[in-house]
Amino acid sequence: MRLHICAMGRLRGGPERSLIDDYLKRLDRTGRPLGLGPTTEHQLDDRKGGGMEAEAALLDKACPAGAVRVMLDERGAVMSSPDFARKLERWRDTGAQDVAFFIGGADGLAPGLRDTGDAAVSFGAMVWPHALVRVMLAEQLYRAATILAGSPYHRV
Repeated sequence: MRLHICAMGRLRGGPERSLIDDYLKRLDRTGRPLGLGPTTEHQLDDRKGGGMEAEAALLDKACPAGAVRVMLDERGAVMSSPDFARKLERWRDTGAQDVAFFIGGADGLAPGLRDTGDAAVSFGAMVWPHALVRVMLAEQLYRAATILAGSPYHRV
């Protein structure tokens, strides 16, 4: 099952970029044997400054047809890492070819785009900068793969 991170903004360098690259590299090694991956990062820019609706159109276009659509949103479900791993496992085992995770810009995701989601996930009630959400998502995807692989990375 291919994974897609569809995110507004480009991260060219810095600590966030290094962390994302590290976790996605680990995910590739651990997840591929489990049928999770490859992971593609779609970094999108709204160069015309069209706001949330323009961002929504770019994010929607980056998502593969037929993908499970997961919205990263403060109003989404808060779940444990094992629950997140089981959700990925269910999607994989029920035949999903692609899962796309949507991360909005500074104002979040447009309501119309949010409504197209198959699931919504929150990393807590606090609002996080989109660059940190990408890091946290990459880490949680890697953690999910280690949970499914029975690796000791995740400790309860």
